[in-house]
Amino acid sequence: MVKRAYRYRFYPTPDQVAQLASTFGCVRYVYNRALAERHRSWFSEQRRVTYVDTAKMLTGWKQEPGTEWLADVSNVPLQQTLRHLQTAYVNFWQKRAKYPTFKKKGKITDSATYMVNGFSYRGGQVKLAKQDQPLTIAWSRPLPEGAVPSQVTVSRNARGQYHISILVEDTITTLPPSPGRVGIDAGITSLAALSTGEKITNPRHERRDRARLARAQRELARKGKGSANRAKARLKVAQIYGRIADRRRDHLHKLSTRIIRENQTVVIEDLTVRNMVRNHSLARAISDAGWRDLRTMLEYKASWYGREVIAIDRWYPSSKTCSSCGTQVESLPLNIREWVCRSCGTVHDRDVNAAKNILAAGLAVSACGDGVRPPRS
Repeated sequence: MVKRAYRYRFYPTPDQVAQLASTFGCVRYVYNRALAERHRSWFSEQRRVTYVDTAKMLTGWKQEPGTEWLADVSNVPLQQTLRHLQTAYVNFWQKRAKYPTFKKKGKITDSATYMVNGFSYRGGQVKLAKQDQPLTIAWSRPLPEGAVPSQVTVSRNARGQYHISILVEDTITTLPPSPGRVGIDAGITSLAALSTGEKITNPRHERRDRARLARAQRELARKGKGSANRAKARLKVAQIYGRIADRRRDHLHKLSTRIIRENQTVVIEDLTVRNMVRNHSLARAISDAGWRDLRTMLEYKASWYGREVIAIDRWYPSSKTCSSCGTQVESLPLNIREWVCRSCGTVHDRDVNAAKNILAAGLAVSACGDGVRPPRS
């Protein structure tokens, strides 16, 4: 049994839109105020504030003049945002994330999380606390039979679209063992080169809409701040960004699913995308490729279906090593896409050769237990 989230689009009524907007605003306010209190207490008094302390503060905030509107929405998402803040601090303390930052209105997706005491699920309908009618959900795929939701998260993105993520316990059947093994070399010209010799074309989703995006951003820059026309222009920019993200996510899901189904073992490089995008010449292309998302998808799908993902050291010279005889060249500039081994005379495609070496290194280290960094999970 694993916990799995099913995400759907839903279409709220005008009353639900107003109630959700109020909930999102209260969640954002509580998160920011709790973060400010924790920040002030530590840097001014050297006193650490816990989740329990902020929960007590929330009770007082509801009774203060000027913030009594916090009591108009369900208390469940307000408590959950305090738990999310606690998780953010734990991730910071354990060096898994940066210091928590304040939530800005209109800059990120608004969301609110409801636990079992904040919603009801009956007859295939979800009804949130403080609402009179169930949500109109577009059930694009059914929930697992007999599933009982333990948590739902409603969100509104910059395009004004509403989604609900329903968390349930699901039984996932592992795939039968496969003899396939593959090494993957991530790239820009080709999204991925496989050790089998196949190259996955990079769709370059952002480049396809780059002219349209630039035009929309210029129109946005010309609108007056706070005007209705600026809000409309911002929505156009968000819609273009959303189209790009949707196409990228869809392509990566299809690619990662195919790789996991066909191969028992998948070997990748432990790339630090966060550092690589600091190269301003390649930052846009690297971000558009979605290497990090691809690795994340491969890892969690492998855990679901009984496959293995191995990440080798990022400093392994996969491109400069001959996959036939093991000879390593001293230098191999990026503009050289094919090269000939001086020892055995094999003609190598740079990316496919790297993928073959990545596979060999991953299999060798998997057997010997040395030189491989564990997956992030």
